[in-house]
Amino acid sequence: MSTSPESNTPIDFLLDVPIQLTVELGSSQMTIKELLQLSLGSVVPLDKPANAAVDILVNGKLVGRGEVVIADQNFGIRIKEIIARPEAAGAA
Repeated sequence: MSTSPESNTPIDFLLDVPIQLTVELGSSQMTIKELLQLSLGSVVPLDKPANAAVDILVNGKLVGRGEVVIADQNFGIRIKEIIARPEAAGAA
């Protein structure tokens, strides 16, 4: 990696900072008793229909929505929407 000022933008040092990308398919509420009754093969119903968009979060913040795809025997996400960050009130 070059360190010359001409090749770096002021924020290039941030490009290698790790982030946590999470895709949320849905959620479910249950009691501890119901949780303990789950076994191999149990199906847990989620609060979203099968064709609903999944939420894409970066470090816990919603940044977009997408759909689940299968590519080369792996799950992936096709991004369908980027959530614009609202401007801070009164920001200069």
